[in-house]
Amino acid sequence: MQLFVGVDWAEDHHDVCVMDTDGQVRSKGRVSNDLAGIAKIHDLIGRAIPAEFDDDPEVIVGIETDRGLLVRALVAVGYRVLAVNPLGVDRYRDRSRVSGAKSDPGDARVLADMVRPDAHQPRAVAADSDLAEAIKLVARSHQSAIWSRRRLANQVRSALREFYPAAQLAFEDLTHSDAVSVLAIAPTPELGKGLSLSKIASALRRGGRQLNVDKKAAAVQAAVRTDQRTQPPVVADAYGAIVASLAKVIAAHNTQIAELEEVLEAHFSQHPDADILRSLPGLGVVTGARVLGEFGDDPNRYDTAKGRRNYAGTSPLTVASGTRRVVRARHIRNRRLADALYWWAFNAINRSPGARALYDHRRALGDTHSGALRVVSNRLVAILHGCLRHRTLYDEHTAWAHRNDIAA
Repeated sequence: MQLFVGVDWAEDHHDVCVMDTDGQVRSKGRVSNDLAGIAKIHDLIGRAIPAEFDDDPEVIVGIETDRGLLVRALVAVGYRVLAVNPLGVDRYRDRSRVSGAKSDPGDARVLADMVRPDAHQPRAVAADSDLAEAIKLVARSHQSAIWSRRRLANQVRSALREFYPAAQLAFEDLTHSDAVSVLAIAPTPELGKGLSLSKIASALRRGGRQLNVDKKAAAVQAAVRTDQRTQPPVVADAYGAIVASLAKVIAAHNTQIAELEEVLEAHFSQHPDADILRSLPGLGVVTGARVLGEFGDDPNRYDTAKGRRNYAGTSPLTVASGTRRVVRARHIRNRRLADALYWWAFNAINRSPGARALYDHRRALGDTHSGALRVVSNRLVAILHGCLRHRTLYDEHTAWAHRNDIAA
């Protein structure tokens, strides 16, 4: 016997609908987002089991998320939990209800009805280890902090362009401790021109620089003292207050990113797959932890390398209709994993002759830089799948022996 459960989850409550294989609603209700709510879900499922049925039924749950305490609780008791794409739910609702009506109990019924005939279609929630889940959480927080810092740096760059272009000449990377420490004491052109070499050197040392301090200080001083167009003093002071504030926030981000990286390294080093991932060219601690966290470590999640590549979004997508056939990149994908794979491929072409040969080959065919890196990452994902499946470390010759243009 099979029972199909739709759970429309919310922040403080969840609507639940239980169906049988014929599409008949056996039980339904609203539950709270706590232990009592979990118990009520089990009760609703229990009430849906016919009295004459002695064995435990197979329970298939459809829900629009793949994480959280509710999902973990449902997986823990042995239910098969399917993560359903919200866009698919929206389209399925329109197919079965042309009036446009929508409600939470109605969505729970849609979810149950959706997984009833199509239980093989949605992606089952992976049974990843607790350590892999911890790595994913820390890696995502670390990645989000880096993206947030990048947005702050763009704000600083935009402000400097308007009133202090000389500061842009002094620093290529506005998130670097050199830039943050100097802008903190000289956020305006007037203050920048008044900086002595000793003050600049002291600021650089406070920021953590240990090598070539005097040389860097001289370069910074020369840059901030160049002639430039200026804003009225009151406008420059306003911009200066903005830059000084943003510099402090970036400094805080730098501190937190470094601390999260230490936690990430500690967790990643404990994982049994860490040695395999670190053996692949271009995968360091941070990128390796991101790749592991986003792929997960459930050994049964990806049956083939193609399945792993499809999930990663690196494999090309074919759109064919009639005589028209187009092969293009996948744009609907895990954005965090895509970012990690981009940097993995970028690093790999400088460390692996095989990856470099493939990159050069794709560039010669007319691919863009990003397109060639996507092809490289697609191959690297397949290599990773093979290494994990066979529990072997990366070998350059084995990985690229099928290519004739691999470097010796």
